Amino acid sequence: MNPSARYAFLLAGGLGSRLCLLSEKRAKPAVPFGGKYRIIDFTLSNCVNSGIFDVGVLTQYKPGSLRDHIGSGRPWDLDRNRGGVQILQPFQGSEENDWYRGTADAVYQNLVHVRRKRAEDILVLSGDHVYKMDYGPMYEFHRDRRAAVTLAVTTVPLEHTDQFGIVEFDSRGRITGFQEKPGAGEARSTFASMGVYLFRREVLEMALAEDADDPRSSHDFGKDLFPRFLARGIEVYAHLFPQYWQDVGTLDSFYRANMELLAPRPPIELADPEWIVHTVSHDLPPVRIGADARLRTSLAANGARVEGQVERSILFPGVVIAAGARVIDSILFPGVNVGRDAVLTCVIADKGVDIGEGARVGGAVEPGETPAPNRLCPEHLTSGLTLLGTRATVPPGRVVGRNVRIDPEATDACYATETPDGAHVPSPPGASVSHGAEIPPEASTSRRAES
Repeated sequence: MNPSARYAFLLAGGLGSRLCLLSEKRAKPAVPFGGKYRIIDFTLSNCVNSGIFDVGVLTQYKPGSLRDHIGSGRPWDLDRNRGGVQILQPFQGSEENDWYRGTADAVYQNLVHVRRKRAEDILVLSGDHVYKMDYGPMYEFHRDRRAAVTLAVTTVPLEHTDQFGIVEFDSRGRITGFQEKPGAGEARSTFASMGVYLFRREVLEMALAEDADDPRSSHDFGKDLFPRFLARGIEVYAHLFPQYWQDVGTLDSFYRANMELLAPRPPIELADPEWIVHTVSHDLPPVRIGADARLRTSLAANGARVEGQVERSILFPGVVIAAGARVIDSILFPGVNVGRDAVLTCVIADKGVDIGEGARVGGAVEPGETPAPNRLCPEHLTSGLTLLGTRATVPPGRVVGRNVRIDPEATDACYATETPDGAHVPSPPGASVSHGAEIPPEASTSRRAES
């Protein structure tokens, strides 16, 4: 098959509420990851590395930062006169178009973009997973089986099966059962759908048209289309992907996937010259390491400046660690400033956060400990992470506990007398933060004293 005839829809518009404030003002696929990337970079790079240069990115929720990041698609070689990348947002004004009602409806409303394409099969992808996959073998498997639909599947721990669509299949790969997020103890296998679907074009168009007219449908691929296929005896196949794949839809999985990059042999190799993860790169100076600095088991992007100590942490562009400061087991997004003698442990700090001199933020959770969950987000902040929103400030000398949420643009005046485990520090009245533009490196360093 001619790779130029391949077309992919990339689903990137869902509400990522389980990432808490990291995705409250940005689409989940636009969340920074791994020191210099966004989550969506992995799927976009998979496309171009697999020879797919015609991609429609479906987005709806908070699309600004995603649209700004992708732009014309040049970093992925997707700025093309024919094909390339298109940002496909819902629009109102006709009977045929409205807000997307689900993943299947999002693709249905954009089928017009494939009607003049030569693609015989349509690839549908999720933009919020971290993995490196050549889609070529999946196309070959799909064609060899003459499948109507093929799903990529991977194995997940039994205790996590309630978070995924769980698949059963026979020795040839034909799917015999599908469970959408089964309850605890109800999963009949540990093979999970990866959110990578390959449809024969006419099957996709027929199924989506029928689904659009069903008032009982939630218009979701996993909940509605695949069970309907199986009930009607349509042959759906599972293509097993045995390599690393990570859904980073929760704070804990996001944090764990980042920390796994620091292993001596990380599960996904970012330095692989045969499979480059493309992204938008900024013209920043090299990392600067001070005379008394120590940087161990960490990643540091261009523009970072380290005068203190960094252990098992990830520093995005423009991060500054002042003399005497310690950063441990933490993830610092672009433009974060850590003042003299401050200590950060198990912290995720969004763009432009400023940590005052001598502050103590977060802390390790010892075996057997159960720190109080966050009082605003008890379902998201329970494992001990402390989360700081964009351009939040931690006052000098302030002690901040674990499972704490500090909202965007929080100032000194927003803090109560104490900030214990599980506390919430609100934004000041009238604060409105956009995650669209990067923190300019010159702005992130201009207010900092030399070490």
